[in-house]
Amino acid sequence: MINNLVLRRLRYALNLREESMADIFALSGHKITKFSISCLLKKDEDEAFVECTDVVLEMFLDGLIIKNRGVREDGKAQPDKNAAEVVRLNNNIIMKKLRIAFEFKDDDMLDVMKKAGFRFSKTELTALFRKRGTRNFKPCGDQLLRNFLIGLCEKFRPSEKKPVAAEDSPWNKTNK
Repeated sequence: MINNLVLRRLRYALNLREESMADIFALSGHKITKFSISCLLKKDEDEAFVECTDVVLEMFLDGLIIKNRGVREDGKAQPDKNAAEVVRLNNNIIMKKLRIAFEFKDDDMLDVMKKAGFRFSKTELTALFRKRGTRNFKPCGDQLLRNFLIGLCEKFRPSEKKPVAAEDSPWNKTNK
């Protein structure tokens, strides 16, 4: 999935401004200017558009985890980002980091998917978080991640779909 889209959707869902996004980046040890964040949030067609790399998105997700859950207390250090075994960021890792950041249980994840209108079972969900190469591992597709992000938007910023009141119904109006 396009990292810029993930960043834009998370910004919208959490109602973040550039300043607060810069603070989240800073929590993970990444200094970034408001202008750079603005360029990352631009649409592809815009001439000021800057592509969001895997490292930048991972720094934001790590900062979001620290912001929401705090620094790890178990004494384990974060893995070195410059290590040779750095894994390329994929949709499964993004989902896992979002799950950790928001402290979602399986039912919470399924509820978010339901808000997006996407049918998903608990078995399919657990397959996303298994280790790559195991028998029941399932790669997370772009559509699944996109729907999860839409569900997050609905969870944190519900759309204002106003039901039609009975007195405003066109069926109750008389033609004069």
